Amino acid sequence: MQLHISPSLRHVTVMTGKGVREFIKVKVGSRKLSYKTLFYSLLLFTFLMRFIYVLSSVDIIDDQTKCSTIGCLGKKLSPAVLRGRNLQSASAVPQVIYQVLEEPSSHDEIVGGPNIPQTLEEFVTSMKGSNRPDAKTFAIKLKNMITLLEQRTRTAKIQEYLYRHVASSSIPKNLHCLALRLAHEHANNAAARLQLPVPELVPTLVNNSYFHFVLASDNVLAASVVATSLVYNSLRPEMVVLHIITDRKTYSPMQAWFSLHRLAPAVIEVKALHHFDWFAKGKVPVLEAMEKDQKARAQFRGGSSAIVANNTEKLHVIASKLQAMSPKYNSLMNHVRIYLPQMFPSLNKVVFLDDDLVVQSDLSPLWEIDMNGKVNGAVETCRGSDKFVMSKRFKSYLNFSHPLISKNFDPNECAWAYGMNIFDLEAWRKTNISENYHYWLEENLKSDLSLWQLGTLPPGLIAFHGHVHVIDPFWHMLGLGYQENTSAVDVERAAVIHFNGRAKPWLDIAFPELKKLWTKYVNYSDKFIKSCHITAA
Repeated sequence: MQLHISPSLRHVTVMTGKGVREFIKVKVGSRKLSYKTLFYSLLLFTFLMRFIYVLSSVDIIDDQTKCSTIGCLGKKLSPAVLRGRNLQSASAVPQVIYQVLEEPSSHDEIVGGPNIPQTLEEFVTSMKGSNRPDAKTFAIKLKNMITLLEQRTRTAKIQEYLYRHVASSSIPKNLHCLALRLAHEHANNAAARLQLPVPELVPTLVNNSYFHFVLASDNVLAASVVATSLVYNSLRPEMVVLHIITDRKTYSPMQAWFSLHRLAPAVIEVKALHHFDWFAKGKVPVLEAMEKDQKARAQFRGGSSAIVANNTEKLHVIASKLQAMSPKYNSLMNHVRIYLPQMFPSLNKVVFLDDDLVVQSDLSPLWEIDMNGKVNGAVETCRGSDKFVMSKRFKSYLNFSHPLISKNFDPNECAWAYGMNIFDLEAWRKTNISENYHYWLEENLKSDLSLWQLGTLPPGLIAFHGHVHVIDPFWHMLGLGYQENTSAVDVERAAVIHFNGRAKPWLDIAFPELKKLWTKYVNYSDKFIKSCHITAA
């Protein structure tokens, strides 16, 4: 059997038998069909023809009269399915099918229906066993079967998203072990408490002739991979200065790790947020906004349970919302970048790095990029076709049904990526970017969190609006935590690969083929790594 569709989509021709003996032509006429309706129509015809083929084959096996034409089979099956040799009357069949397809399905009826076929084989068997199979019965059974399978597929996908969300939101036992072991080492070993950097290298921390990188992280293992890959791939490691910012609880383990694992000749600085005077003494607006944000979410949002219970939401929207529910987005580590000009008042330019990436190339050419007076050098994320990362515009993150958003921004404007950004701090200090960031955080709280869903990128898109300089995608490849069907050639070619998404490379849910790009920078023979049973597998 073959199906032929005319270019105008107005005729579907079904060819049966070994030769072109007879045709069924379904004339749609001037009626406009949605692609979904057309798809279901073709699917129904395919199953119908297979059903007819099975019955005719049974006749042959049973030595009954051989029927190879639609007309002959129509007589044997009953006029209710195919009305004799009058092919014109066959046009009544799709009308019945359309009627059934357009009728709303009862969810309870489908879930509880005991006679709904679970497989194609069961469907064919049930139709064969029917005394008088007609088009309506055929369509109803097939529609119920497909709807049930769709519901089960949706449920399975949502469960997968939920399990991945839970896995990515928790701290693995081995990483917790590593932090505890290093904290113990910091308390008992003077070598783990050495000043970073050593006194003679302190002047480099404010010297603008060096390449300054900033990494904010509370994950020691992740920070070590970023630092190691950065220094290892640098053509001039003696010119690299890496400023690592962490929180109070992770400071001791982080300092112990980098005191005991020197990356000379690069300069490494480890500081906790409470070491910055402006942070310890001053009023930090983002802290207040985060506290209000968490209270508002607890009051007005049902968390992950409410997200997965939504029966009308599209699957990729549910996945995005669960991703945004990650504790990372409620962590101050994810907001500190908005304070870079205050944290490093002597520096003119820095490159900010997330802790879920790997550096694969020398990044010193980033300092040669002419920013044309812009503040943020970033890769655009609207030039690709994948739905997860590289096809994002402002409408992907902001709620344009809200008047405050719709009157200020263009929904089709290109989004850009956080994770590897060049920040011209000198130009930044001449703007009100940080103030805008705080203003929009407050507006989102006032509007019951209706301007955007979750995360730090939406307020970042707003705050840096008009201040972004687009850089070559070569510098920052995203999405390795979302999907594994990434081109190996593209991955190897990128300067920085970013495991943004749930499947972080230090988790068991990481994609194996991509995880290797991260684990190559972990020394699994290190005594701390071995004692906490951290392995590449």
